Amino acid sequence: MDGDLKLGRTEAAPAGEAGAPGAMPRRRRARAVSPLTLRILAVNMLALGILLGGLLALRSYQDRLIQTELDSLTTEARIFAGALGEGAMVPSYDEFNEPAAELSHELARQMVRRLVETTDTRTRLFAPKGELVADSRMLGGPKARVQIEELPPLRDGNRLTEIGIEVYDAIVNRLPGREHLPLYPDAGGSGGGLDNPDVARALAGEIATSVWRSTRNPDRQDMMLTVAVPIQRYKQVLGAVYISRGGAEIDRAVRQFRMDILKAFGVALLVTVALSVYLAGTIARPIRKLAAAADAVRHGTGRQAAIPDFTRRRDEIGDLSQALRDMTSALWDRLDAIESFAADVAHELKNPLTSMRSAVETVQRVKDERQLRRLLDIIAQDVTRLDRLISDISNASRLDAELSRAQASPVDIGRMLTTLCDIHSGTIARQAARRAEGGEEGEVLEPPRVVVRLPEGTDLVVPGLEGRLTQVFQNLITNALSFSPPGGTVALSARAFPDRVEAYCEDEGPGIPEGKLEAIFDRFYSERPAGEAFGQHSGLGLSISKQIVEAHKGRISAANRTGADGRVLGARFTVALPRR
Repeated sequence: MDGDLKLGRTEAAPAGEAGAPGAMPRRRRARAVSPLTLRILAVNMLALGILLGGLLALRSYQDRLIQTELDSLTTEARIFAGALGEGAMVPSYDEFNEPAAELSHELARQMVRRLVETTDTRTRLFAPKGELVADSRMLGGPKARVQIEELPPLRDGNRLTEIGIEVYDAIVNRLPGREHLPLYPDAGGSGGGLDNPDVARALAGEIATSVWRSTRNPDRQDMMLTVAVPIQRYKQVLGAVYISRGGAEIDRAVRQFRMDILKAFGVALLVTVALSVYLAGTIARPIRKLAAAADAVRHGTGRQAAIPDFTRRRDEIGDLSQALRDMTSALWDRLDAIESFAADVAHELKNPLTSMRSAVETVQRVKDERQLRRLLDIIAQDVTRLDRLISDISNASRLDAELSRAQASPVDIGRMLTTLCDIHSGTIARQAARRAEGGEEGEVLEPPRVVVRLPEGTDLVVPGLEGRLTQVFQNLITNALSFSPPGGTVALSARAFPDRVEAYCEDEGPGIPEGKLEAIFDRFYSERPAGEAFGQHSGLGLSISKQIVEAHKGRISAANRTGADGRVLGARFTVALPRR
């Protein structure tokens, strides 16, 4: 110590913050909706949301419908082409004046009109050079002004259904889906059918199918499916049949499928929400009750607040409830122990203080020198007793805090007992040497000796605090030596069991009085040998030893050793410490 006083600057905690001096402890605020419930709902809804997003796309299902529709249109177009190739032909001659066949435009228009009466497709017929011959949507020929338009489907009159469809269309139309499709060309325009790539391929002798994006309705992007099939006779291309059909039926089928899935989704959503609320209730509600009870214990002034018992649940909530109940019970036990300890300390300190006050008051009136010296000796003994009491009380009060902070390490009980035995033997040898050097005469009683008996090759290692366990066995050895007769033996031994190590301290004293085998571990209990000066022991040694052993999850007990005739041979203290 250099005598300099170094002051460290401390930062003041903000007002109202936990831990600030004078700050009031804050209570948890009540919540209308549990955050845990919201998290459970969010997690469960996320899976349904992902499923819903995938169902709104349904790309593969829609592609299958489109392919099926294209196959159907192809079959229909080939039938039309075959019929026209057989029934709409008229004889003619080619440029070499050889017999040939030619497509009759009038017959072809009549046949097209009859063929499409049972279908909902638009059928157009193109000549070999691309000019439009017939159109099922035109009355009176390709240049007629009377055009047939397909009317929208009738609504069923259910307003809720109509609203649902409108909402559905609004959502689906905003989803990316048909921007990749080419824009539908108007076949038969100013450039004729050759401007349409499908018609051009059909006039070249190939079958062409395509899916287009139609812009007839500015509010939505419709599909248009087209098939172009050549009209052939003896491999000669005499024209092309071009069939087109809107994707309304496909959209309705996809919409109906989505609606069915959405209904199932709605039911699943309701079930998920109900189960999530139930699950959150079984988790959040008990936790909220436990938190409120813990707050009541924290801020309460009495012991009326009790932790709810959920141990019947047999789950983590039940384990938490049991742990909180055990913790609260341990807290009250600790408070009771502190209260009892304070009362015992006050009582033990009061005795020497009362004796000192009485001696001091008597000193003022005593004139006799011998009585005065005797009173001063009493005061000196009481001061020594007070000093010992205060030291032992200070050690006992710090013990709990030290045991809770320290980290356990492997401790070899056998080596510890051997070391304590060597220390005692060395102390006896030094005392004998000092007596021999001082030339002391007279009879000297032989002090008790300490011996160690340990099994060879036995693992006696336990986890613990070596310093505190050493204190336990020092207390036991000191206690045994004080009761052992001159020349007696204090035997230390140990045994290993699968789950524990037991150490024994045996003396050859008078033993423990009947009915005091448990009381000797109480605080300030003192049962000393006859002839020992009063106040030499505070009565805390065995109590501290018990506290240390129990902090190591072990146990300490006392018993009397008896012979075959039932005579007491001495006392035995057993310390059992767990191996893990």
